[in-house]
Amino acid sequence: MLRFLKRPLVVSVDINLNLVALTGLGLLTRLWQLSYPRAVVRLQTQKRMSDPLELFDEVYYGQYISFYMKRIFFLDDSGPPFGHMLLALGGWLGGFDGNFLWNRIGAEYSSNVPVWSLRLLPALAGALSVPMAYQIVLELHFSHCTATGAALLMLIENALITQSRLMLLESILIFFNLLAVLSYLKFFNAQMHSPFSVHWWLWLLLTGVSCSCAVGIKYMGMFTYLLVLSVAAVHAWNLIGDQALSNMRVLSHLLARIVALLIIPVFLYLLFFYVHLMLLYRSGPHDQIMSSAFQASLEGGLARITQGQPLEVAFGSQVTLKSVSGKPLPCWLHSHKNTYPMIYENGRGSSHQQQVTCYPFKDINNWWIIKDPGRHQLVVNNPPRPVRHGDVVQLVHGMTTRLLNTHDVAAPLSPHSQEVSRYIDYNISMPAQNLWKLDIVNRESNQDTWKTILSEVRFVHVNTSAILKLSGAHLPDWGFRQLEVVGEKLSLGYHESMVWNVEEHRYGKSHEQKERELELHSPTQLDISRNLSFMARFSELQWKMLTLKNEDLEHQYSSTPLEWLTLDTNIAYWLHPRTSAQIHLLGNIVIWTSANLATVVYTLLFCWYLLRRRRSISDLPEDAWSHWVLAGALCTGGWALNYLPFFLMERMLFLYHYLPALTFQILLLPIVLQHASEHLCRSQLQRNVFSALVVAWYSSACHVSNMLRPLTYGDTPLSPGELRALRWKDSWDILIRKY
Repeated sequence: MLRFLKRPLVVSVDINLNLVALTGLGLLTRLWQLSYPRAVVRLQTQKRMSDPLELFDEVYYGQYISFYMKRIFFLDDSGPPFGHMLLALGGWLGGFDGNFLWNRIGAEYSSNVPVWSLRLLPALAGALSVPMAYQIVLELHFSHCTATGAALLMLIENALITQSRLMLLESILIFFNLLAVLSYLKFFNAQMHSPFSVHWWLWLLLTGVSCSCAVGIKYMGMFTYLLVLSVAAVHAWNLIGDQALSNMRVLSHLLARIVALLIIPVFLYLLFFYVHLMLLYRSGPHDQIMSSAFQASLEGGLARITQGQPLEVAFGSQVTLKSVSGKPLPCWLHSHKNTYPMIYENGRGSSHQQQVTCYPFKDINNWWIIKDPGRHQLVVNNPPRPVRHGDVVQLVHGMTTRLLNTHDVAAPLSPHSQEVSRYIDYNISMPAQNLWKLDIVNRESNQDTWKTILSEVRFVHVNTSAILKLSGAHLPDWGFRQLEVVGEKLSLGYHESMVWNVEEHRYGKSHEQKERELELHSPTQLDISRNLSFMARFSELQWKMLTLKNEDLEHQYSSTPLEWLTLDTNIAYWLHPRTSAQIHLLGNIVIWTSANLATVVYTLLFCWYLLRRRRSISDLPEDAWSHWVLAGALCTGGWALNYLPFFLMERMLFLYHYLPALTFQILLLPIVLQHASEHLCRSQLQRNVFSALVVAWYSSACHVSNMLRPLTYGDTPLSPGELRALRWKDSWDILIRKY
């Protein structure tokens, strides 16, 4: 029974010293003096013409970290929240309390800001990408020498070092991109020997998790996710055609891939948003972008204002009506005593009745009373009589008791639509047309009641069938630059600009106008349920992130995708205020040029081999050919998917957008070199000469990387001449002008 005690317990461990050394070097290059510079690293830009100067990079992400620390809701249209949460995790681990003014450009970090901790996760991601590159090349069945070469290129590439040493997301995105590719390769290789084993499941599930994390950091992660799905789909198609597998076995393979690569990533993506919304439960500066229902679900802000509101809108209710679209600005249906001009600038006439607009600020003139056309009273009965879908109502302006009206008069700025006004009875030739039919857009049945915040409604004019609509145009000075509201006669279907919801609501009790005006200024006291499901909040937040468009301007450091290939651009991140030491995002020209050349060479060789195989000429053994094809599919495909879509994007682009694509090119480069040495060099002498050239090329890449070190770490003062010498484009221009 105790026989096992007669023999010693032996544990054998295989340690890959190459992997250990590369990991150590990666950590050294990324973590060395990570807290330097202890100042806000930033890139200035503007999002919209109407906005003040906004900031990207450490200022851009730092303010969101502070919001996480203080549990304040925000909306960032640049990508999903997982990357922001990782940066916030670093701040939380370092004890950051969120108290720092991130709008102080280039300011020194205060003592309560754990700079090292905030930059730690991007730096670790950048460091671990080095050994991961080594393992990916090994899993593609290329030599240890080739794998080490790929890892060394990742190690010394200056742009990758710079981007990973700051509070930015690109290095984390690259890490999960590479982890997704590595996990899939390990899963694919395990498929050959032990399908459905523990490590087979481990790598398959990790592939799906990594893809979801990549997409959760930035939408650019979707490109790598599509790459992995495409390769997995081809391999699954080959499995279906494998006659050695039973139908149940094939079905099991397909189901495992569907669960791991489709269902789990979707679940995790939703989980990121769930955690994000759970953490950010307080009202913040971006509330007005969201719907009233979303705002009411946040602590403070609108939730504080609407606390105690009645749920069902009744005849006699006092309400504010907010446009659901929120474009071009969140605004409320508004009116005031000023009238439309008798004659517009273009010579057209108006009704000269009181203006109705959409006003982007809360104001007492935003209040309206829902009136029953058959009764004169403007108070709620006891018990209240709720307004239902299809009811005809009148909208009475709370402060002036004039009725919302529209008629066959052209709108001020939209001549194909009807003017909306408040009816004044001094113009006998224009009878009142102030009846509106309520259309609840998101109703569950035709008997639905109109609900505060939750119901999205349209107002259909009874006389003309026009729909009350926010045109979005800014009125001239006579309209105080407020937004135009029109009656849309030719409605082609649902549009958000035609939809409104009740945001603030009370039951009117005062019969006299003076008392009613005082009542409009007082807070509400009744109860309302403001519960909004997670899926409703997620759907709205995701839709806002995808559709919120920014009017980008030109920037001195913006660039085009073609400029990335030739490294014809750089980004100045930081300048020391006294010593002129500075940090630039600038790549190693030797690596970038060689990587571009390797991509071209691989494409030409692949096409050449493919044509010859069509003629039944096999230049490569089948194993070598399959490895060559898979390497190209992942590396060349990864580069293309992470690069070419930028040609279709109408947004401001910067050099760092190219870094995920560059990593796939770097993986391909030593693979092409090994292939050339083994299959294109015909003699041993040619191989020796080629190897010597490769060593010389690696030496030149290391030399250039060392030359650019002052711009990578920013710890060396530079004169203007020294800076021009390091920026290869400036040096080349000087050389051309000289000769």
